[in-house]
Amino acid sequence: MKLNELRDNAGARPQSKRVGRGIGSGKGKTAGRGVKGQKARTGVALNGFEGGQMPIYRRLPKRGFFSLFRKEYAPVNLGALAKAIEAGRIDAAQPITEETLRTAGLVRGGKVVGVRLLAKGALAQAVTITVAGASAAAVAAVEAAGGTVTTTVAAKVKAG
Repeated sequence: MKLNELRDNAGARPQSKRVGRGIGSGKGKTAGRGVKGQKARTGVALNGFEGGQMPIYRRLPKRGFFSLFRKEYAPVNLGALAKAIEAGRIDAAQPITEETLRTAGLVRGGKVVGVRLLAKGALAQAVTITVAGASAAAVAAVEAAGGTVTTTVAAKVKAG
């Protein structure tokens, strides 16, 4: 077989039906679009239109609030931190920062503002860790292992 003998399989590229080419073609006159009206014209997109009835997105109640200025924090569990220390990706003798956690692969994503330490899992050795935030249980667990936790973002004080 030569390059000039290569062909598609039969029926691999069916010819498209040419519309609007006379009544004998089977797709003449209205070209398969029905009769007159908005949808018979080109450039019509009626997303969400329900035939004059009130659309569902206007019938359902709106709830909640979405802040444009919210900050996202990457969660890091104590168990994951302990595994990284055991694997040798993090040196427990050195102070652990958010950059250390990122290079060790514990923090992913470009939109995260900081790291929040959570108490899932157990920590066996003393570490000095500086993160944006930490849960009270995580701080207690690290201090019970003989380490310290420093947070860079002030905790919100509940009014009341």
